[in-house]
Amino acid sequence: MAVPQLDLSRFYHPMSGRDPDEEHRTSTPLELFFDLCFVVAIAFAASGLHHSLIDDHAWDGLRDYAFVFFAIWWAWMNFTWFASAYDTDDVPYRIVTMVQIAGALILAAGVPRAMENGDFELVTWGYVVMRLALVTQWLRAAHDDPPRRTTALRFAIGVTIVQCLWVARLWTNDLIYVSFVVLAIADVLVPVWSERASTGTRWHPEHIAERYGLFTIIVLGEAVLAATIAFQVALDAGGGDFELLTLCIASVLTIFSMWWLYFDHPPDDDLTSTMRAFLWGYGHYFIFGAIAAAGVGIEVAVDYSVGASELSERATGFAISMPVAVYVVGIWALHLLRHMRGPLNAAFPLAAVLIVGAGLTPIPVHMVAAILVALLAAVILEAPHTERHATHVDH
Repeated sequence: MAVPQLDLSRFYHPMSGRDPDEEHRTSTPLELFFDLCFVVAIAFAASGLHHSLIDDHAWDGLRDYAFVFFAIWWAWMNFTWFASAYDTDDVPYRIVTMVQIAGALILAAGVPRAMENGDFELVTWGYVVMRLALVTQWLRAAHDDPPRRTTALRFAIGVTIVQCLWVARLWTNDLIYVSFVVLAIADVLVPVWSERASTGTRWHPEHIAERYGLFTIIVLGEAVLAATIAFQVALDAGGGDFELLTLCIASVLTIFSMWWLYFDHPPDDDLTSTMRAFLWGYGHYFIFGAIAAAGVGIEVAVDYSVGASELSERATGFAISMPVAVYVVGIWALHLLRHMRGPLNAAFPLAAVLIVGAGLTPIPVHMVAAILVALLAAVILEAPHTERHATHVDH
């Protein structure tokens, strides 16, 4: 009787790198689970910004939101690009990824403290857990992928050094925000230094585009929640408050337009070289942060309309107009600038200026929605349609 052989590939598979031209590369269930755990952190960050704004502590709230969102975005982004290049989906890979997920939960638990009183200790520990877990993945890649060993070791060394500095920062109370900026810059420079090795990592353009699209939907969920709250407030008011009802409609139109503008052009067309990938990937910090902040702006507008906010009318208008303007500029610069010519290309920065100006009007959400719908109509009617095609990544 033949003895069945154990398939060891499930338990361990050499981390030699994925094929960047692999057909039908999509997000795995583990990647989707990883994303899900970031929903809580984003929700806490948005909630903290919301409370800061309605309590008229806008500058403190925006500063802490920017710092917290950096930790969320950067940890997610590093996992995403590593997985695109080296996901083996074997037992060690899954275990290390679950350690990263545990770090994400620790980070999320620390977000309220960071947003309320500037206490970043728990956020830092969660962030360090995630980053050091990724170091073990890079060391494994260095062992299993000799052609890219130098690159992998640079990642492992650079990330480890910066994480040690993040931990050391917890014992210094002087220049706490300045040190955050310095270390954040050091963190984002690690991939730049690492990929300058003779042989860089081999990520998958369509997979990266899909992963970013999925995260865009996650942060859009914050805006959807804000619109839902607006509807709830309108219904609790008996459904007869015309201002609230129109605010609900304008909020929905804003969210729909933001989604459409992001997904109108296939972004993997822009991932044709390592340098473009850096600009595209890093630039999404502003897009992701602006989307979640726009949702907060909608909630602030609802609070103002029912007298539950201490923010002034002008500041309330800017709470929605500024993040949407940043979003429009980000979409234009990262997705569309290289592909559009003529008046339509100029329409995006013009729309951003008009959206900022909408914050000065008595109905900022309505005006923002109207400008976005007009911009979207121009894109649909006049923008040349670019067919999706396979790209060759030049490293």
